[in-house]
Amino acid sequence: MAIWGKKKHKENDPETREDRKKVGLIRRLWQKFRGIDWKNPVNRWKLLFISLIGCIVIFGGGYGVIAFTNSPSFCVSCHEMTPEYTTYTASAHNNITCVQCHVKPGFVNMVTHKMKSMKEVYYHVTGVPEQIVQTEGEAISDENCLQCHSKNRLVTASGDLKVNHKGHIEEGVPCISCHAGVVHAKVAGRGINTEEVRGHYTKETAEKIMEKKYLAPNMGTCIDCHDKVNNGEKPWKEVSYLVPPNPEEMEKKLDETNKKTSGEAVTEGEKTEATAEGTNAPHDEKTQEIILQAIGKQQKDVKLSMECETCHKKIKVPKNHKVEGWNGNHGSTAIQELDKCVNCHEDSKWIREIPKEDILSLLKMKEATSKEHKYVPNVTVVKDQSRINQFCSACHGNRPAGHLESDQWLTAHADKAKTADQKSECFVCHDRDKPKEGTTDVKAPTDVYCQYCHRTGFKSDVNN
Repeated sequence: MAIWGKKKHKENDPETREDRKKVGLIRRLWQKFRGIDWKNPVNRWKLLFISLIGCIVIFGGGYGVIAFTNSPSFCVSCHEMTPEYTTYTASAHNNITCVQCHVKPGFVNMVTHKMKSMKEVYYHVTGVPEQIVQTEGEAISDENCLQCHSKNRLVTASGDLKVNHKGHIEEGVPCISCHAGVVHAKVAGRGINTEEVRGHYTKETAEKIMEKKYLAPNMGTCIDCHDKVNNGEKPWKEVSYLVPPNPEEMEKKLDETNKKTSGEAVTEGEKTEATAEGTNAPHDEKTQEIILQAIGKQQKDVKLSMECETCHKKIKVPKNHKVEGWNGNHGSTAIQELDKCVNCHEDSKWIREIPKEDILSLLKMKEATSKEHKYVPNVTVVKDQSRINQFCSACHGNRPAGHLESDQWLTAHADKAKTADQKSECFVCHDRDKPKEGTTDVKAPTDVYCQYCHRTGFKSDVNN
């Protein structure tokens, strides 16, 4: 308040000194403020000038802080965000800022987000999380996506998928339910953004792991959601359905489950909830059921059809698949064109869950396969694929109609397995010898093996 002048006091006035000791700083300033002659226009202009400077400093500084903390360069200043930042720079969204996706539009939302983000500073100082995972309360909002994208699109950019985006949005299905990997390639779900691998992330690394199957909508996600809708569910209502599970919370659930199993009874549901996340049974019955619906072999009175041509415009069932006897005679084609078969019949395309990966192994594999690799027909590879692939095992797990009744087939099958080629067909589903316990070999679709009956051996081991 010295700008308005200072009242002179007598230094040796004991009463004045005593008064100053008793009166606090705030009160003294207030008394000076009240003592100003506001009728004087000069004083009023001085107050306006100081107020203007104060507003510029406060609001300008606040805006500067917000603008700085909104920049991607600020996000990567914390090393734990390196995987997210490098994948962002390698994505098609690298021309917008992080907050344009992660914060709802509006000043109030921005300020609220900044206040909530203080906990991130606390985590950074007290202990960086093992893995950065989007929390359920911070899922990407449709408002953010619709700032740039139109909801009136009926066909995807590839021109293949028929997707009524407007219909999905009006039904309440969030964009993120299909497009969760468009920027970060689902690094959290794949488990490749953990503390021990953050130092391996570079621009080149990000470009290698930004695979199309993780960037584009996952067909397994569409199928899983449609199947739940056909069963009367709306899974997107639960935010936990849209974001990857938090590893720390999953570990906590596992610990609680282990404590229960050691002392008291635990329900099967609790075990499943704690351990089933991110795991896939090799021959999942539900997935096989959906696959049969997709190829038209199992019809259901459903709201949403599962058949391929319901959603696909370009990808159709090949003509050679429609010829008579294809189900029983496609083995030779599979041997010659297995690389083409797995373009559609790959398990990862039919399931929603993402398998955990190891980034070091992933990068080495990318380097090894960077050169053009041509498939060489191999009956052993095809046999193994027919056993582990859920699409194949959906049929190979059933007894062929040509096997007759069991009592007749026991004596009639010898003529069907005379040559090496005939036997190779048998060994697609059957093992020759009894499988060894703990073996790493691919499990056969059936537990019936030749040696079960031929316990004394075969007439000749040639071609057996």
